[in-house]
Amino acid sequence: MNGPFKRELARDRRQAGLALLLSGFLLLGCEPENQTPGLWLSGEYVETFPDDWSFSNEFKEIAIEVDTPYLIAHSVTIWCVEVEGDLFVAAAAADTKRWPGWVEDDPDVVLKIDDKVYQATLVPIESSTEIDRVRAAYVAKYDLGEGSPFQPGTKYWSVMPSDAG
Repeated sequence: MNGPFKRELARDRRQAGLALLLSGFLLLGCEPENQTPGLWLSGEYVETFPDDWSFSNEFKEIAIEVDTPYLIAHSVTIWCVEVEGDLFVAAAAADTKRWPGWVEDDPDVVLKIDDKVYQATLVPIESSTEIDRVRAAYVAKYDLGEGSPFQPGTKYWSVMPSDAG
């Protein structure tokens, strides 16, 4: 083999290896961690929607996966609260993040709590009474000062079964 052909073959092999590595990475997904977003969530899929989400109280963060206009999943870590057995999620400064807008377009999401994955639909909360109950639950669960992350622009959702949207 002459020099230029050998170098071209080595470059092609490196590119093929990199493509294979990236494909595997995308197929396996990459889950969010702390402030770093991820792609698809993995875990044990739970077929039955919980009647009581109180088990979520032991978890400070959960992951949410939303669909994007780019045909690729987007996942982030969020806080959640349970009130009287129902689960709620919120996005502080929602206008500065993309995922809340994507939820407006398609409210069907995937939630991961511990290693269990749930299909759900997010339903916006409009009632100030309901928002106050959810805020109080956030303040209690996360030991926050009154009003801490709840400036104007925070959006709140109730987590419902996928077929209940």
